[in-house]
Amino acid sequence: MRPSPPSPNESLETQLKESERRFAQAFRYAAIGMALVLPEGRWLQVNDSLCAMLGYTESELMSLDFQDITHPDDLADDLALVGQLLSGERPSFHMEKRYIHRDGHIVHAQLSASLVRDESGEPLYFISQVQDISERKAFEDALFRERELAEVTLKSIGDAVITTDPNLIVTSLNPIAEAMTGWPSHEAVGRPMDDIFQLRDPLTRRPVPNPLIAAIGKNSIVGLATDAILVHRNGFDSPIEDSAAPIHDYAGNVVGGVVVFHDVSETRALALKMAHLAHHDTLTGLPNRALLTSRMEFAVSVAARRNQRAALLFVDVDHFKQINDSLGHAAGDALLQEVARRIRAAVRADDTVSRLGGDEFVVLLPHIDTAADASVVAGKVLAACSAAIGVDATALSISFSIGISVFPDDAQDAESLLRNADTAMYEAKMQGRNGYRFFNPAMNERNTARVRVEVDLRKALARNELTLQFQPKVDTEIGSIVGAEALLRWQVDGEDVYTPEHFIPVAEDCGLIVPIGEWVLREACRQAERWSRLYRPLSVSVNVSALQFQHTRFFESLQAVLEETGLHPTLLELELTERTVMEGGEHIVDLLRRIKSLGVSLSLDDFGTGYCSLSYLKHFPIDTLKIDRAFIRDVAWDTDSAAIVGAIVAMGKGMNKHVLAEGVETMDQADFLTSTGCSQMQGFLFGKAMSSREFEERIAAIDLGDPRVAP
Repeated sequence: MRPSPPSPNESLETQLKESERRFAQAFRYAAIGMALVLPEGRWLQVNDSLCAMLGYTESELMSLDFQDITHPDDLADDLALVGQLLSGERPSFHMEKRYIHRDGHIVHAQLSASLVRDESGEPLYFISQVQDISERKAFEDALFRERELAEVTLKSIGDAVITTDPNLIVTSLNPIAEAMTGWPSHEAVGRPMDDIFQLRDPLTRRPVPNPLIAAIGKNSIVGLATDAILVHRNGFDSPIEDSAAPIHDYAGNVVGGVVVFHDVSETRALALKMAHLAHHDTLTGLPNRALLTSRMEFAVSVAARRNQRAALLFVDVDHFKQINDSLGHAAGDALLQEVARRIRAAVRADDTVSRLGGDEFVVLLPHIDTAADASVVAGKVLAACSAAIGVDATALSISFSIGISVFPDDAQDAESLLRNADTAMYEAKMQGRNGYRFFNPAMNERNTARVRVEVDLRKALARNELTLQFQPKVDTEIGSIVGAEALLRWQVDGEDVYTPEHFIPVAEDCGLIVPIGEWVLREACRQAERWSRLYRPLSVSVNVSALQFQHTRFFESLQAVLEETGLHPTLLELELTERTVMEGGEHIVDLLRRIKSLGVSLSLDDFGTGYCSLSYLKHFPIDTLKIDRAFIRDVAWDTDSAAIVGAIVAMGKGMNKHVLAEGVETMDQADFLTSTGCSQMQGFLFGKAMSSREFEERIAAIDLGDPRVAP
C-alpha cells in the first residue's frame, strides 16, 4: 500500500528543519568567527573559528560576556553601537575592534553585527561575524611606520627630493627642495615638473633637459650629464648635482619618478680652494714646487720648439736661519711674505715666482733673448730687497744668493735646469753671498765636494773627530801668557781631515754650526776651568758664529755652560765679527749687554776689515778690539799699515778698550806694536795652536821659571 503524501504542514516543517540544519552547519564550520549574543551581552552560541581566534574552548567562552574579552579602549564604542541597534537607530553596524586573547595578546578584528527581533519586535539576539584582521593590521602598521620613516628622513636629509607621477606632475617636495626651488609644497604639487625644477647650462644659460625624462623613459637611474644650475623661483642660481630614478609598483611598472639633488656651491668653492692649495704655498700664496715643475716643463717644451731660451733663477735668502732663530718663526714668516712680494714686483707679469720651501725661491723666465736678460732680472731681484725690511719694530737688512741656469745652454730638461740653478746658488754663497752666479759644469765638482764635506762632517760628529787647539795670548808688559784662543780642528790621528776654512762654511750652510758651536763653548770653558784650578786663572776666547750668536736660546745656553763647567764668567771671552754685531739689529745690543752683565768679556774679531761704523762702536759694550793679521803682516815696513795699526791702538785706548794684535810672527812686528802701546799679542812668535795637554805643559814650565820656555 502506497504511503500517503505529506501534508502541507509536514512539508513546511521538514523544510524548516533542513534550513535550520544547514544554518547550524554553516554557523559551526564558517571560516570566520560567528556568534549569537543575547541582548544583555552573554553568548548564546559561538562557532569553532571564534573559539580558535580567541584561544578559548566553547564552554570557557560561553561562560563570559563579550565585554569581558573586549579591549577596554574599544568597549565604549562597541556598547554605543549595540545601543543604537537596540534602539532601532540602525539595523546593523561594522567596526574594527580589539579582543583580548586568552593568553593576553591583542587580536584585531572586523566586527559586523545585526539584531534579530521576534514577531512583536522584541530583541532576541545579535548575530555577530568576527574576522581576524591582525595580519592586515600588522601590515598596515608596518607600512605606516615605513611611510613615517620615509617622510621624516626626507624632511631631515640634506638633499632635496621631488617626486612626480609618470607624466612628470609633481606629487611631493621635501623641505630642502622647497627652499632650493622657492616653491612650497602646497603650490608645487599638481604642477608640471618643469615649472618647479628649471635647469640651465652655467655658460650658455640654455635649458638643460630634465633628467627625470630620461630616467622614466629608460627605466633606469640617470645623473646630470654636465654641470647645471638650478634657477630659483626668485631668479637666483644654485649649482647642483643630481640623479633621477623611476618609481615602480609591486609589479615593476613605472608609476612615477624621483629626483634627488643638492647644492654644490660650497663643494665647488672648496674644490677650487683645495686645487689652489695643492699648487700654491700657504704662507706666501706663490706657486709651489708642483706648479713650478709643470710650468718649467711647459716653458722648456715651448722654448725647444721655438728655438728660444728660458732661464731659472734660484734665490736663497742669506743668513735666514739666524733671523728665524733670533727673532722667532713668526718674524721669519713675515719676512718671507715681504720677500715674496718684493720679488714678485721685480719681475715681469708672465714670469713665475715660486717658493720651494724655507727661504728658497725660484724665478722662471719662460722666454729670454740672451743670458744677459737673466742678469738684468737677477739685478732687479737683488735691488728689490736692498732696502731694509721692518719686522717686529726691527729693520732687517737682507741679501740674496742667486744661481742662474739657462735653457738650452746649461740643461736640456726642467729637472736639470732646477738642479743646476741650485748648484750655481751655492757657488754664489761660497763667493761671499749678496750676488748671483751663472751655472758652469765646474760647479758640479765643487758642489759634490761640498756635499762630501757635509756627509763627512756628520760622521765626524758621531765619531768625536772634532777637537780644540789653543793658541797662547801674551801680555808683553808682564812677559807672560794671559790666556788662549780656542780653535776648532777636525783631525784623525793628528792630521787635519779638512781645514776650518773648508768645513766651517759647510757647517753654517747645513745648520750644524749651532750644535758644533755649543760643543766648542762647553769644551773651551771646561779646559779653562781646569787651568784655573790646576795652575792659575787664564782666560779663554771662543769664536761665535753669527748663526749661533743670534739663535733664540744662545743666552740661556751660555748660562747653562758656565753653570755646568763652573768657569768664572770673567775668564771667558766671546769673539764676534763686525758683521754679526752690525746686522743683528737692536736686539743684538740688548743681548750684548745681558752677556756683559754675566761678567763675560766681548771682543770684536778682525777689526778694521769690516764695516763697523765708529759711531755705532761706542754703543756696543765691546771690551777688546782684535787687529786683523792683514795689517800686522806688513806693519814693520809699510807705512800705511803702520798708520792704520797705530790709529786703531790709539782709538782703542781712547775708548778705554783693550787692543790685541793677532798674527804676530816676528820680533820686528812685536817691537812696533809695543812702541804703539799695544802689549797684548797672539801669533806664531809666541806659539802655534796646540793641544790642551801641550798648552798645560807650557804653562807649567813658565810657572816653574824654566828659562828655556819663552812666554
